[in-house]
Amino acid sequence: MPKQKTHSGAKKRFKTTGTGKVMKQSSGMRHNLEKKSSELTRRLNREQVLAPQDAKVIKKLIGEK
Repeated sequence: MPKQKTHSGAKKRFKTTGTGKVMKQSSGMRHNLEKKSSELTRRLNREQVLAPQDAKVIKKLIGEK
């Protein structure tokens, strides 16, 4: 059986931590930033940990076990 190819879109958007959790960039940091408070932009600039249900699907796309 052939190997599973890595999903190109997923590998650009997600990364895994050392413990195996999946991280993604928060949405809302592309435009209209002058209207948002500095407190909000700091919070949005952090990366988020995905829920375990979503992480299971993403790990298959990335090619991890």
